[in-house]
Amino acid sequence: MFHDEESIASQRAKQGIIPGEDLSALSLDDLADRRSLLEAEIRRIDVITEEKKAGLNAADAVFKL
Repeated sequence: MFHDEESIASQRAKQGIIPGEDLSALSLDDLADRRSLLEAEIRRIDVITEEKKAGLNAADAVFKL
């Protein structure tokens, strides 16, 4: 069975992101998709971080009374 390099790279991109992995086989579209995924994940982390900070601040306010 024959697989071209681009389809292999696309499959690898969809399997998950591994920090530090070789990106040279990825196409420009794959790299753009990967960047979008990473940016979305950073936004998600930022939202959860802010929620946790708000929870800690609320708990601190209760226990300082």
